[in-house]
Amino acid sequence: MKNKNIFGAIVINIIITAFEIAAGLFIGSLALISEALHNFSDVGSLSLSWWGEKIKTRGNTTIKTYGYKRVEILIAFFNSLVLMSVVVFILIEAVQRLFHPSEIVGASMIWTAVLALVGNGIATYFLEKDAHKNLNMKSAWLHSFQDALFSLGIVVGAILIYYFHWYIIDPIISITLSVYVLKEVYGLIMQTINILMESVPEDIDFEKVKAELLSMSGIKEVNDLHIWQTDSDTRFLSAHVEIENLENEKRTELIIKIQKEMLAGFKINHTTIQMISITEAEKMKLNCGHCN
Repeated sequence: MKNKNIFGAIVINIIITAFEIAAGLFIGSLALISEALHNFSDVGSLSLSWWGEKIKTRGNTTIKTYGYKRVEILIAFFNSLVLMSVVVFILIEAVQRLFHPSEIVGASMIWTAVLALVGNGIATYFLEKDAHKNLNMKSAWLHSFQDALFSLGIVVGAILIYYFHWYIIDPIISITLSVYVLKEVYGLIMQTINILMESVPEDIDFEKVKAELLSMSGIKEVNDLHIWQTDSDTRFLSAHVEIENLENEKRTELIIKIQKEMLAGFKINHTTIQMISITEAEKMKLNCGHCN
């Protein structure tokens, strides 16, 4: 279902792109051409997202032990960079047009923008259901959502141009929406960078996790604690845990408790614990100078 929604959005964006470029060149509207460039970038971005959703389901191998799950993040990062590049280009052109506004046929611009708004609205609706499931789908939805916003802004601007001849409103709309898009894209880029850098997920408090582990009966110290994620759904935790001298059965119970608590409290679904007792640590003389 997810891939069908993306494919539908791709078809819609191809149609809108061709229509808006033709109309924008004919009536001389930078806002329409700007939105067409957004839609054109959407075609490539949505195609990448469609491919990413297919390939990330491939299983793990002895070479790619994480499988292809991180493809989601790589595509989201690439899509965000493409969108940012397009927006920067539009922003530069809009600023230049701000000082040299040109006359635009308001009526033609209104009908073109309305049709684009309907198309972008449908495409955004297709993608909205899956936008919160992973960053790949979020980046695809963001492309489409911003285009819908541009279309809405252009409709408002075109009405003002038609009735009041405020031709300067065309670049003003482009600048306003471009700044908003840059803000949204920046947030998505930072999310993908944090995951690629194996940072602690944004909604997890590192110190709170460590305190939770230390509060468990039998645990004396927690060292070398790392928390990261490969994609939107898969979170990992690894830690060196020094415990009291417990019997094997008690150790097993403690490991099970750690896994359950990490999953329930922090949605960490892959937990790896190196467990060693105080006596064992003394015998082995482990050096944990590198631990966090």
